[in-house]
Amino acid sequence: MRDTDKLNKLLTTHRGPGEIQDWIFSLTPIGVAFVFYLVFIMSSGIESKGLFIAYGAAAGFIGLESYWIVRGWHNNHASTVVMGAIGILVTIFALGFYISIK
Repeated sequence: MRDTDKLNKLLTTHRGPGEIQDWIFSLTPIGVAFVFYLVFIMSSGIESKGLFIAYGAAAGFIGLESYWIVRGWHNNHASTVVMGAIGILVTIFALGFYISIK
């Protein structure tokens, strides 16, 4: 497939109403993993628990956004790819801001 064909498909394909349900249900495994991560960090003797929690949350959210970028690319949904990239940038900015004020 040529690059122009892929770009044309990305710009003309529309998302269905089931995409929102897919997005909500994709949060479930990340939420469960984060709860176990929190329990582990809180029960450990680490002094800077807040920093570890912030890094863990950022890593989980960036992983989820990366999944949605790949899914959007395969399904030719340009808006999903763009929103995923923006989500990653916002997460990195928020983590950097948290680290700077900590």
